[in-house]
Amino acid sequence: MSELVLELDGVTKTYGEPPTEVHALRGVDLTVAAGELVAVMGPSGSGKSTLLTIAGSLEEATSGAVRVLGESLSGMSRNRRAALRRRSIGYVFQDFNLLAGLSALENVTLPLELDGTRAKAARSIGMAALETLGIADRSERFPDELSGGERQRVAIARAVVGERALLLADEPTGALDSVNGEAVMKLIRAACKRGLAGVIVTHDAQLAAWADRVVFVRDGSIVDQTSARLGPESLLATESRS
Repeated sequence: MSELVLELDGVTKTYGEPPTEVHALRGVDLTVAAGELVAVMGPSGSGKSTLLTIAGSLEEATSGAVRVLGESLSGMSRNRRAALRRRSIGYVFQDFNLLAGLSALENVTLPLELDGTRAKAARSIGMAALETLGIADRSERFPDELSGGERQRVAIARAVVGERALLLADEPTGALDSVNGEAVMKLIRAACKRGLAGVIVTHDAQLAAWADRVVFVRDGSIVDQTSARLGPESLLATESRS
């Protein structure tokens, strides 16, 4: 059995205080192994994005346990969390979070260089990722010189380069056409073949069909899960029943 990279045990997230508190997650149990790609589907407001931010140590759970590479996030210092994210977790945000003062290539290579990769090697790795996504010719452009789809591909390249163990992606192909969306999923699948564990949040059954397993979330709870190999039509049917 492959090593478990992500483990959520009874994770609950509550915002606010009674009587107006909001339960974003309710007792979520989820494991993702090295080399496995899991898609998370569900209606807007169901808790999908909250699940990602807690898995990526960007938010703390109200209760329950979260472990990345066997290490508990509970009580971990801010510096240790930051180091874990930089070295082990690739995160693709809906708003991309690119640094405006860095070129596309510099955005991709920054995490590598912060973790000690020499600049020349980092550039080579970064250019290979940009080339796979069809934007190597935009490598010296700054984020405000790129289209939304180009910025999204830069963010995905940044998330999968290096020796990351876990990829967390929130609607990773939302701004892309079908051809570029397929290129993104091929890159993510290739990273999983190298041993990366991936979790993608999506509304798109075609995208979810690239995963090994699909988890359905509603009202903060996991209500069903199934093999993505059933295909997009079966996934949509399962989602509508969940």
